[in-house]
Amino acid sequence: MRRLARFVDPYILLLLGTVLVAVLLPASGGVADGFSWATKIAVGLIFFLYGARLSTREALDGLRHWRLHLAVVLCTFALFPLLGLASYGLVPYVLTPQLQDGLLFLCLVPSTIQSSIAFTSIARGNVPAAICAGTYSSLLGMVATPLLAAWLIGGQAGLSAGGLAEIGSQLLAPFVAGQLVRRWIGGFLARHKRILSYVDRSSVLLVVYTAFSQGMEEGIWSAVSPGRLLALLGVEAVLLAVMLSATWYGSRRLGFDRADRVAITFAGSKKSLAAGLPMASVLFGAQASVAVLPLMLFHQMQLMVCAYLARRWAPPAVSQSGGKGQPLGSGVDVHARPAEEADEGEAGLVGQVDGEGGGR
Repeated sequence: MRRLARFVDPYILLLLGTVLVAVLLPASGGVADGFSWATKIAVGLIFFLYGARLSTREALDGLRHWRLHLAVVLCTFALFPLLGLASYGLVPYVLTPQLQDGLLFLCLVPSTIQSSIAFTSIARGNVPAAICAGTYSSLLGMVATPLLAAWLIGGQAGLSAGGLAEIGSQLLAPFVAGQLVRRWIGGFLARHKRILSYVDRSSVLLVVYTAFSQGMEEGIWSAVSPGRLLALLGVEAVLLAVMLSATWYGSRRLGFDRADRVAITFAGSKKSLAAGLPMASVLFGAQASVAVLPLMLFHQMQLMVCAYLARRWAPPAVSQSGGKGQPLGSGVDVHARPAEEADEGEAGLVGQVDGEGGGR
């Protein structure tokens, strides 16, 4: 069971359990309205806490390595979307239009932060670069993801003036507010990061329950069969393999050294569940349950594959050191999990991969 726990994110099990509850006991009527308002508050809270934890100094210090960050951004917001657009050729033979929209949305979501840092550390890559790359991707994603979704997906994720105002009020405004008050509450958040991680993850679970309840009320799940889900898993496996190969071999062709290539590979090939779910709830409304399904599946797949690669790429002295996996000269204690670097949607598996027993 301990071996299984290293590869199956407990948080994913909670997400799947939440989906099951929504299928069996969907919120409706006045209860659904209450959950809708609670979800809006929860989304704002997620981005407020993210803004309050983000270290502005580290983000600015990372500008020196602009070529690496540009490579990650291009992989996240250019190469990924191009592959997502190519998947239109799989409709309707492999994917339904709804699943393809969800797959394309997955390709527009920003990169992860915490799991990219942990895997880069284990493989002895450039940890500070991974921190900054994930940070820049997340910041850009708050603007780029909604705009790209409205442009490429169209009607299901269209943005009107009211939609833009909603994005601003639920995502950008709370983030800016968190940054403004960080100097006063940053220390408190650092001391209580475990409790706050439960707040973040509970907020995401609320978003998932509300989205899937709306999907049940709309009857959209009748279009998703087990065969289509298996086909989606196959498509996502190919997508992940292409991105891992493109980031690893492409960064070598661009002249990056090994440590930078590790950071580019883990930051440029992954997608953030914590950022994607709240955005989907705003962009897709009642259709969000199908839209986030590809992201949920891809999230678990990327963690399992990247955990294996990180261990395989780790030098022998690191992999046998019982957790001494910090790159030389990084100046970052990844095992301490700084609160401002956490991407709580990945907290489950990262905690297990980043230490042998998963137990702290």
